[in-house]
Amino acid sequence: MDGKESTLNFDGKDVALPVKAGTIGPSVIDISKLYGQTGAFTYDPGFTSTASCESSITYIDGDEGILLYRGYPIEQLAEHGDFLETCYLLLYGELPTASQKADFDYRVTRHTMVHDQMNRFFLGFRRDAHPMAIMVAVTGALSAFYHDSTDISDPQQRMIASMRMIAKMPTLAAMAFKYSIGQPFVYPKNELDYASNFLRMCFAVPCEDYEVNPILSRALDRIFILHADHEQNASTSTVRLAGSSGANPFACISAGIACLWGPAHGGANEAALKMLEEIGTPDRVSEYVAKAKDKNDPFRLMGFGHRVYKNYDPRARIMQKTTHEVLNELGVKDDPLLEIAMELEQIALRDEYFIEKKLYPNIDFYSGITLKAMGFPTTMFTVLFALARTVGWIAQWKEMVEDPSQRIGRPRQLYIGAAERDYTPIAQRG
Repeated sequence: MDGKESTLNFDGKDVALPVKAGTIGPSVIDISKLYGQTGAFTYDPGFTSTASCESSITYIDGDEGILLYRGYPIEQLAEHGDFLETCYLLLYGELPTASQKADFDYRVTRHTMVHDQMNRFFLGFRRDAHPMAIMVAVTGALSAFYHDSTDISDPQQRMIASMRMIAKMPTLAAMAFKYSIGQPFVYPKNELDYASNFLRMCFAVPCEDYEVNPILSRALDRIFILHADHEQNASTSTVRLAGSSGANPFACISAGIACLWGPAHGGANEAALKMLEEIGTPDRVSEYVAKAKDKNDPFRLMGFGHRVYKNYDPRARIMQKTTHEVLNELGVKDDPLLEIAMELEQIALRDEYFIEKKLYPNIDFYSGITLKAMGFPTTMFTVLFALARTVGWIAQWKEMVEDPSQRIGRPRQLYIGAAERDYTPIAQRG
């Protein structure tokens, strides 16, 4: 459709606006010269109708329930691949060959340790600091430890910084977890895969051996794949906006983590667990379902439906299977929160109200249940989200830096404040 035009009539003047088409998905009307031609801006709160960039990384069709990484359906990647293969795909654009995969895994594995002075950095936090507060700070601090990879004009330094963050994020996340519960840090182990290494760093203690459960490791690896990227969401847009100023990659990822911390974004799975706590017991589920249906009741079901997916979230279907695998493996039968969750899931999948409004359980609903069953407190849920999303942020940041049409982000506004007025000396103010 490139070459076609759309015509806007403004103040009696026809303005021709180019129309651009992507590989798949909606076309876009190029309004980059609108202000110069009309003296007017567009108004789009939340940028929900605005394409902020061109990207070849991730595609979402919310109406059809489709999520593609570099063209590959998320279902196939989660079922047949592993997280580091997905990382390679997002970074380089193609699935790796066997030798490329082995080399990539080796490079990531041997970058998992952090500078030993980082250990002392953690001592500056209160013992009850939220792990996400720690993650925002220590990720930004990486630029102080690894300033040999902050020159964004150097492709080699960009790639080194990318590898460092993918490799070190699990170590930093595990350190944040250990610090919050008062246990000693556990160093990474090169013989373990990415997810197994992370589980060991979180749950091993020096006084006894720790054996990684392969079912839990595979489940966590799948969770990482499902959260690796999700197009131009709030945190990804934050990373791109920060990066557009030329900020170093560690600072940009720290900005993304800060944005992800918001309960409307990365905190949704934590909110879903808090909702289950509010319900309290399985026999109260029907009461709360009735409250959710009541328009006059302020109660809202968390973990159901999705802003983008008007159909079933494709990630939720995979996560549902993973959740039940974990619960079966751990034999979780007497946890009231998990009983409530399973009861709520069954009602939502059968009830006409939920089906009609397409209020299906989403990935946040299932991932929160799974992470709780694995032993992670709710304060760690968003940390794990940040860990997984790091590769998506890096791929998006790298694409943005290498885009020749990239400019510093500068959204416009509709000013509704006071018009120009003169300063009044304080003695004359009534």
